[in-house]
Amino acid sequence: MPSTGIPFPDIDPVIFQIGPFAIRWYALAYIAGLVLGWRYILRLIAQTKLWRGPPPASATEIDDALLWAVGGVILGGRLGYVLVYDPMRFLSHPLEIPAVWHGGMSFHGGAFGVLVAFMIFAMRRGIVPLSLMDLTSAAAPIGLFFGRIANFINSELWGRPTDVPWGVIFPNGGPMARHPSQLYEALLEGLVLFIVLRLLTHHTDALKRPGTIMGTFIAGYGVARTFVEFFREPDSQLGYLYGGWLTMGMVLSVPMIIAGALIIWQAPALNTLTNRRIGKAASKPAEKK
Repeated sequence: MPSTGIPFPDIDPVIFQIGPFAIRWYALAYIAGLVLGWRYILRLIAQTKLWRGPPPASATEIDDALLWAVGGVILGGRLGYVLVYDPMRFLSHPLEIPAVWHGGMSFHGGAFGVLVAFMIFAMRRGIVPLSLMDLTSAAAPIGLFFGRIANFINSELWGRPTDVPWGVIFPNGGPMARHPSQLYEALLEGLVLFIVLRLLTHHTDALKRPGTIMGTFIAGYGVARTFVEFFREPDSQLGYLYGGWLTMGMVLSVPMIIAGALIIWQAPALNTLTNRRIGKAASKPAEKK
């Protein structure tokens, strides 16, 4: 394999540091994704023409939901990585589990964490759960874009060896050029998926059919991630699961494609079910103290 390639840019993962306090690009990417996604959601609920009736949540409720999203991303993302990608290491060193600043977050776990957090939040506030998830899904590619750029800056999650002209020689990836798979993911999971969802929210009645945007995002991410897995180096502690090509990322993403399609197909039935449960919860008399 030729060792020619583009040298990795000299970017320090730490933006600046004062004593033990350090600001990293990875942390800034999470903050940027959450803040910009939150602002984008506020713009969506302000455009009443996109909705069938009033928007599903107020600006105040979206502000409150942001805190739930942060908790869901951190807890779900970390636990997903611990349980799926490297369980033996964390079983031997359990005190490292909360050390998220050392790296190790799973998108699939983070997505599941946000799903659970928002379902609970929506039920508590009387919000249509699928509409809240539609809002979150429409904004999620923003966070994915910044997150993958941060992965590139950190020189992590790089791709397989390659001889393509745009191959990058990563400082911790050996002497050979590799696919910059983080940038592939930033393009597909971030920019392309955002454009697809934007077209659906603003040029179709997708937001008037709760669950459509959520299902499209889940399936779209699954397709993009599965495609990039053919270029991305699998995690060293897992390797290939079968035949020199099957990776854990594929195993976790293919069910997302199926689930996303099912959500779009069954959205009316899911809305009827969740709305009925919200109605029952709201009709219960308050408990006497």
